[in-house]
Amino acid sequence: MAQDKPAAAQSRVTRTHRSGRGKKGPGPAFAAIDLGTNNCRMLVARRAGRSFRIIDAFSRIVRLGGGLTETGRLNGEAMDRVVEALEVCAEKMQRRGVAKYRAVATQACRLAENGDELMDRIKARTDLDFDIISPEEEARLAVLGCLDLMDEAYDVALVVDIGGGSTELSWVDLAQWRERGGFESGGRPPVRTWASAPVGVVTLSERIPEAEHPDDWYEAMKAYAMTALKTPRGARKLKTLFTSGRAHMIGTSGTITSVAGVHMQLPRYERSIVDGSWMTAADARAACLDLASKDLDGRAANPVIGRDRADLVLAGCAILEAVMDKWPVEKIRVGDRGLREGLLLNLMRRPKRRRRGGRRNPSAEAQRAAE
Repeated sequence: MAQDKPAAAQSRVTRTHRSGRGKKGPGPAFAAIDLGTNNCRMLVARRAGRSFRIIDAFSRIVRLGGGLTETGRLNGEAMDRVVEALEVCAEKMQRRGVAKYRAVATQACRLAENGDELMDRIKARTDLDFDIISPEEEARLAVLGCLDLMDEAYDVALVVDIGGGSTELSWVDLAQWRERGGFESGGRPPVRTWASAPVGVVTLSERIPEAEHPDDWYEAMKAYAMTALKTPRGARKLKTLFTSGRAHMIGTSGTITSVAGVHMQLPRYERSIVDGSWMTAADARAACLDLASKDLDGRAANPVIGRDRADLVLAGCAILEAVMDKWPVEKIRVGDRGLREGLLLNLMRRPKRRRRGGRRNPSAEAQRAAE
C-alpha cells in the first residue's frame, strides 16, 4: 500500500485497519484509486467502526507526468502504463465485489492538453470513471486521510502532501478542533487555509536536471522550491504559532516516508514501523543531507529508496526542506496515507439523520461540508 509496532505506538487508523470482521459479517467493500503524476495506487477496504479495514491494495509507478513540463502532453507510453495498471485495479475490484468506488486523477491530468483523452481510454478499457479533481479537493482529502495523526496538544498542524506534479499544504486549526472534542468527537477539524504549489518530485527534477547541475543540483532545487511555495493570506496570521513551537507538521507522501525510513536506517521499508512515527525536523534534514551527499547509484543502494525512487527522492527532499524553512516546526508526524484514505472515509460516511420538524441551517451545513 513486517514487523508490528507495540499496540500503544500504532495510530488509531492502523489498529482499526487490522481489526477482525464485525459480528454482522464483513459488509460491503469500497475502493479508492489515486492516479498521480508518478504513481497509480488503490486501496480496497470495509468499514470497521468509524474507520476501515484494508482488504486489498495496489501500487505501481507509472511515470504519467514524464515529459509533461516540456511538451504539455501525456505521452503514449505513459498512458499505456496507466491503462495496464488500472486493468489490474479493475480486476481486483471485481474479485473483491466492490460495491462503491471513487477514482481520481490529479496534477498531470489537470495540466495535460490530452488529459481527457486518457480518461476516455481508461473508460473504454476498464469501465472505470475518473474525476480530475481540483488542488483544493486534493488538499482536503489528504487532511481527511490523516486525521488521527494530528496531535491535539498543538494549536495548528500543517499537512504537507508532496506529489509528483504539485505540492499541497493545508493549515489545520487544532485549537478549535480540541475545543469541539477533537478526534474522539467524530467531527472534522477546520482547515483555515490551503495552498497548492506547481512543483512536485517529477516536475522539479525535470526542470532542474541533475546532469546539468552536478555540483549544486540539490541547492538549486531547494531555491526553486522556495520561490514556488507561496504563503496564502489566511496562513500569515498563523506564523507566530510556528515560531513559538505551537505547531507540528504532518507529511503524507513517498518523500516523507522515504526520509523517515532513511532516518531509521531500516533494512527495508516497513509501513507498520514508518506510518504514525515522529521525527524531529533536525532528523529529517539530516536524512535529506545524507541522501544529497550520494550520487544516483548511492541513493539506489539504500534499501528504503531503491532504483525506482533514486532519481526523484532528492527533489522531494528539496521541497520538504523548503517547506520547513518557511514553516519551522520541531516535530514531524509521518503518514503512509493520505488522499486514498480520505476518499475511503468519504465513501463510507453515513448521512446524519435529521430531526423531525427540525429546520435546516444552510450556512451551518455548508461550513460542515467545507470542513
